Amino acid sequence: MALMTIPLIIFLFPLAYSPGPGNMFFAANGARFGFKSTLKANIGYHIATFIVTYLLGIGFGVGASYSPTLMLIIRYVGVLYVVYLAWGLIRAGITKSNQSAKHASFTDGVVLLVLNPKAYIIISLMFSQFQPSTLDPQFYFIIAWISAVFTLNNMIAFFFWTVLGDQIVGLFRDKTKAHILNFILGSMLLVVAAWMAYN
Repeated sequence: MALMTIPLIIFLFPLAYSPGPGNMFFAANGARFGFKSTLKANIGYHIATFIVTYLLGIGFGVGASYSPTLMLIIRYVGVLYVVYLAWGLIRAGITKSNQSAKHASFTDGVVLLVLNPKAYIIISLMFSQFQPSTLDPQFYFIIAWISAVFTLNNMIAFFFWTVLGDQIVGLFRDKTKAHILNFILGSMLLVVAAWMAYN
């Protein structure tokens, strides 16, 4: 198992830490509300990550993940959701003092994963390289292990981006600077949405 795990982590590292809808979402919310406020969404995202990865790994839904039509639908619904999140950030008030601003929820994390085309692409790429034989008596265990490594690697990456966002929050305490920060972070999510639409 170790012989497979090390190459798997090396394979996943640049994919997990590169900017994407998940990373930017958690960086933005870390900056907006602080690290602790993102934990529910992070848990939701990564529970969904493990379940989706495991199901795709054992073959349930693999055909759908490669369907161009379904991927197109997921892509554009995901784009709309990220635009919605970006708009919410841009309209938000001063950091940590505007109680009407909504913290990211467990459900937000789940929806973000389900509508994240980058996640499906990475999962498909991963299993194209590390898919065990169905004849292996440990097939289901190996799929579960790969799914767990993938999920844990993503969670660490998201924690990194969230902490990075949280660390810059102290620079934006007053109202004017907070609006600037929210505009910048919302704009970053809009760029991610554009990347999702055209990449």
